[in-house]
Amino acid sequence: MSVYTHSIMVAFLITIFSSFVLFVPWLIYTYRKYGYLSVSKTIIMFSFIFYFLSALCLVLLPFPETRDTCSLQAPNTVHYNLHPFQFVTDILKDSGIVLTNPSTWVFIPKQPAFYQAFYNFLLLMPFGVYLRYFLKKREYWKRAFLFSFLLTLFYEVTQFTGIYGIFNCAYRIFDVDDLMLNSVGALLGFFLAPVVWALFPSHEEVAAKAAEMVEKDIVKPLSTLLALAIDLIIAQFILFIIDAVTGYSGMFEFLVKIALYMLLFGVVPSFTNGATLGMKFMRFTMVSENGKSIVSQSWRRCIAILVVVCTSKIITTLGHIQLDMDSPFYVLQIVITLLAFIANFILTMIIAIHVIRVIVSGGRRRLFMDYYAGLIATRKK
Repeated sequence: MSVYTHSIMVAFLITIFSSFVLFVPWLIYTYRKYGYLSVSKTIIMFSFIFYFLSALCLVLLPFPETRDTCSLQAPNTVHYNLHPFQFVTDILKDSGIVLTNPSTWVFIPKQPAFYQAFYNFLLLMPFGVYLRYFLKKREYWKRAFLFSFLLTLFYEVTQFTGIYGIFNCAYRIFDVDDLMLNSVGALLGFFLAPVVWALFPSHEEVAAKAAEMVEKDIVKPLSTLLALAIDLIIAQFILFIIDAVTGYSGMFEFLVKIALYMLLFGVVPSFTNGATLGMKFMRFTMVSENGKSIVSQSWRRCIAILVVVCTSKIITTLGHIQLDMDSPFYVLQIVITLLAFIANFILTMIIAIHVIRVIVSGGRRRLFMDYYAGLIATRKK
């Protein structure tokens, strides 16, 4: 049992790492498709990742301690079983179980071969449940069975080839019983899936909510935050390339950053009717709430962003002043460094609290730069 729990724990840790990597792309995809973050689809997405990684780890782990697995095995070791229902023979062997005597059937669950067969049956049952969600209709059970068979075939081939040559001999056998039990288990999960998915909104309900948000021209705060994040990532990527090519840093890098921000948040929206590149990607734009020129309002938004960036830079610069201990201003430097640390912490907390309040407001609040510029997000062209 510890082998199984270890494999699941490894899959859990990988899932946590994958979640950090995939979460922002998933948010962007969801908002582009539906216009809001579907909690149900997010749960289904990341639970599927966790399940798939768990199944893979259960199949492959633990790895042998050496790549030379042939040296750990007896000569002429058979790495496959092509006899269907061999697990039945293994369960009955030396167990005292007599099929014609029902009183002996109570010994079946006590056999190691039974547990192995039972776990193989359960392994792909959740896969069938997920397939029912993705394929939607019960009539597609043949496709579900085929997909399940191909997945378990992939597992068996991976084991038989020693993970495609990483190990010089298979450390687990290719078993035709596993093919049958995995596939049948997945098929059963496919038919039982409606019991699970009844707890979640259907595809149609999610699509209906998305259509309603488009009709009411609702742009959730998380959409504006994601658009801002995309713009900042673009700026950071360009800065990375410039730094790699020129090798400059310090004040030059900061001036380039200011120029990039002016380009992304001032120039670009002036030529795209209020939309930055991030907003274009997220499929919305900005309009003036008081009928003023979108160009002037976009530049007001740009200035609000630059004020925060410059303030942070000034605080950081003051906090990095270094003087010799013999300097008469050394004590002053310590005080300035401490005040800079406090100011930077306060600024970070103010921004974090502001962002959280905007998110939980459900659209009643706007980001400070949008409020200062008098801009409102809209999906209407």
